[in-house]
Amino acid sequence: MNKDAQMRAAINQKLIETGERERLKELLRAKLIECGWKDQLKAHCKDVIKEKGLEHVTVDDLVAEITPKGRALVPDSVKKELLQRIRTFLAQHASL
Repeated sequence: MNKDAQMRAAINQKLIETGERERLKELLRAKLIECGWKDQLKAHCKDVIKEKGLEHVTVDDLVAEITPKGRALVPDSVKKELLQRIRTFLAQHASL
């Protein structure tokens, strides 16, 4: 495991141990619902199913189709807020 991967694993472990990972996930869920992301992605799923036909779409196909769009639809403000919270967390737990 390289140094970058080790650091990522250590940060993730600290986020889990402190409960911060769950808090960040809840914040992300709330922000995505608030900005309409969930509704946009749901509508995109329906479009993909209509286009390909229900009997021709697997869950894996649907996930592969909507993942890039889902990532692209996350507002920059949400990304920035999460990043800032992670930076604040890391500053408070500088022993990593």
